[in-house]
Amino acid sequence: MNPSALKDAAALDLERKTSGPRGPLHGIPILLKDNIATRASDGMNTTAGSFALLGSIPPRDATVAAKLRAAGAILLGKANLSEWAHFRGNIPSGFSGRGGQATNPYIPLGDPSGSSSGSGIGTAIGLTAAALGSETDGSIISPSSANNLVGIKPTVGLTSRAGVIPISVHQDTVGPMARSVADAATVLTIIAGRDPLDNFTLAQPREVPDFTKALVPNGLKGVRLGVPRLFQSSDPNIMAAFNASIEIIRGLGATVIDPAEFPDAEELLASNNETLVLNTDFKVDVKNYISGLLKVPTGVTDLADLIAFNIAHANEELIPPFYADQSQFLAAENTTVDAAYFTALAADKDLGQTRGIDGTLKKFNLDAILIPTDGFTSTPAAVAGYPVVTVPLGFQPDNVTATPADPVIENGPGFPFGISFMGTAFSEFSLITYAFAYEQATHTRLKRLAFPAAIPKTQLADVIGK
Repeated sequence: MNPSALKDAAALDLERKTSGPRGPLHGIPILLKDNIATRASDGMNTTAGSFALLGSIPPRDATVAAKLRAAGAILLGKANLSEWAHFRGNIPSGFSGRGGQATNPYIPLGDPSGSSSGSGIGTAIGLTAAALGSETDGSIISPSSANNLVGIKPTVGLTSRAGVIPISVHQDTVGPMARSVADAATVLTIIAGRDPLDNFTLAQPREVPDFTKALVPNGLKGVRLGVPRLFQSSDPNIMAAFNASIEIIRGLGATVIDPAEFPDAEELLASNNETLVLNTDFKVDVKNYISGLLKVPTGVTDLADLIAFNIAHANEELIPPFYADQSQFLAAENTTVDAAYFTALAADKDLGQTRGIDGTLKKFNLDAILIPTDGFTSTPAAVAGYPVVTVPLGFQPDNVTATPADPVIENGPGFPFGISFMGTAFSEFSLITYAFAYEQATHTRLKRLAFPAAIPKTQLADVIGK
């Protein structure tokens, strides 16, 4: 929690009375994933869930946090995440050494998905109006899907990563997670834009769109969408709901090309380029982030130090039987920026963009790609650096047998899942239009509540004026 939140709220209330609101986020509480830096004077830590960065002092707010603050949002606190944005090793989603194991509000002990796990949970049950997550491959859209939310994974370069603990400069992006497309569009409008501290943002169009103007109820009329069947979920309940959604979308005036396979689908499914790129980027980028901190009480400077820290603090970080792994760290430490890395980087661009998303859009004359969020959805957009918007699609039936808790339940009765709209670079405005039209026709999110014990009992009426 932000110990300055109530003070900030009081000041913003006074400002609203005296000079009016700054905009739609004035006084609105927003959670930040715990890899998004905030100024030390607020009293919050930024640690990626690791004790290794506890007490570290960033030089400034992350740019996206500064934009929210300037818009009048209250930075309510930091949300738990899969530690190091799920890049430490083979650990369950939603676990970090500092935060412990987070779980899904729709099924007791359920997998919250990750790595923006806490951002998803907190938003789903109304602890915050919206949250920021970050995605390298799936970390916004997957927890949004699992927590019955709208998630926007922006084009790499639409939102700044300055002040965000990194995995990969080539794939990381920050985006909103919210309970409606309208809320997500409102937040995205605030956090998007060029930033001299992140040169990837200089590739975006000069003017940031007002994404709330994309909220058109008949926005699917005349649109051409393609369905790549090779990237589908293996879950029959998800596929039944997805196939039914295609008919809804056709009824809203869209043309759906089914199937519309990626020209390079088999190659994309088999590719290992992303692993090499991310491992190499992380080793370089995390050292750069730590070197920019004003203070690091633990003394860590690079990935080798982080590995050693975890071993030295195994009782906090490497907890058996579920949380003892740091194989991703070890693999990344063994990389180097070499010819193979640059070859993999170029191959990812070709597979994800030229012969992937762009190639598919061109081949079938499509406006966007339609796909279940729970499938091979995130990887093409991840390696391409392209946007995805996910909205609620459905819930597992009540007669589904829950998987064993190991330590979390991977699937069970009432487990939410989403549907995604994927497009080319900086096509967020169009994707939001399509997602909004689908959301308004279905209102799937409202069809099931979180389980009773997960729903906060204290409401605003219980505290206002008391």
